[in-house]
Amino acid sequence: MGGEGTSLTLSPGARSPHHHCEGSLNRVFAAENTLFLLLILIPVALLLEYAVHAGALWVFLTSGLAIVPLAGLMGKATEHLSVRVGHGLGGLLNATFGNAAEIIIAIMGLRAGLYDLVKASITGSIIGNVLLVFGLSTLLGGLKYRTQRFNRTAASLGSTMLLLSAIALVIPAIFHFIAGPEAAVGERSLSLFIAIVLMVTYVLLLVFSLKTHSHLYLGSADTSEERQADDAVWSRGKALAVLVASAAFTALMSELLVSTAEETAQTIGMSEVFVGVILVAIVGNAAEHSTSVLVALKDKMDLSINIAIGSSVQIALFAAPLLVFCSYFIGPMPMDLRFTTLEVVAVALSVAAIAAIAQDGETHWMEGVQLLAVYMIIGTAFFFLK
Repeated sequence: MGGEGTSLTLSPGARSPHHHCEGSLNRVFAAENTLFLLLILIPVALLLEYAVHAGALWVFLTSGLAIVPLAGLMGKATEHLSVRVGHGLGGLLNATFGNAAEIIIAIMGLRAGLYDLVKASITGSIIGNVLLVFGLSTLLGGLKYRTQRFNRTAASLGSTMLLLSAIALVIPAIFHFIAGPEAAVGERSLSLFIAIVLMVTYVLLLVFSLKTHSHLYLGSADTSEERQADDAVWSRGKALAVLVASAAFTALMSELLVSTAEETAQTIGMSEVFVGVILVAIVGNAAEHSTSVLVALKDKMDLSINIAIGSSVQIALFAAPLLVFCSYFIGPMPMDLRFTTLEVVAVALSVAAIAAIAQDGETHWMEGVQLLAVYMIIGTAFFFLK
């Protein structure tokens, strides 16, 4: 889910010492409300698909853009719901719905049998969050503050979890290289076992971050207290209604997005992998992009880095194994976790880059430039991949 709830490490704690005036907060919320104007694209996308029968490219663009505010609404609803149910259950809700838009898009891809697109969206979400999202946050935040600091222990844990994710992607690829294509059954069994290990690890991570070691994440407290100054907390019924409605429309728009992805890739001369790694991933993570940047501009780098790394960890440890499990029920065949060589290398390099940035517990704008440079290089490689 986009928004502050993306960080799986939400917990009660002290507020950041850097507070901005009420006018600054009003401008932030006004920018978010402007984003919701894109909701008008929901009926536009439906008209283009079912009434006008427009080209796939136009349906892909309008449905993709419509998902952006829907992801933001899911994030906002979960945030308000978290305030109502308390920090413990609220943190669990934020973690569970942390990447709802990406998961819904991927499930629609599973139904359509577009496994390459689904895997590419997983890869794109991981590298997009740690390189594009945090890179842009670090750059813009660094232009406003000379040096920004965050909890090095919590960030290092996130980086280590991403390393586990990279290992989980590398092993099936190495197994395929050694065993050969005839070992397809073995690959699926290996992928299923890895998925189980990743899911168990994710559950234990939730216990660690929300229960036993929540003190490590006090600096990344939810910004809901500030938001309440300008936006009254929704009732539990309203929050649930908005969450369910947003998820339903996201599923509808995701179905249009996925159904036109292949033809769109052919129309614009790009591979299906590039569409998944770059375009679909950016659509699914757009709300996180804005939130991470906004909190970085308020010098809350604990929250910013936990949004970026936490979202990638959720994708790798929760979304990826969940999709493997779902493929046994809704896909034409079970999905494995064997990614292309370039995808594996991209994830590994992204993990190495964010680990290097996180090791000293502080950032400056040049580190943001470095992360964005790595993202552009990797993105260009996928662009020329046919």
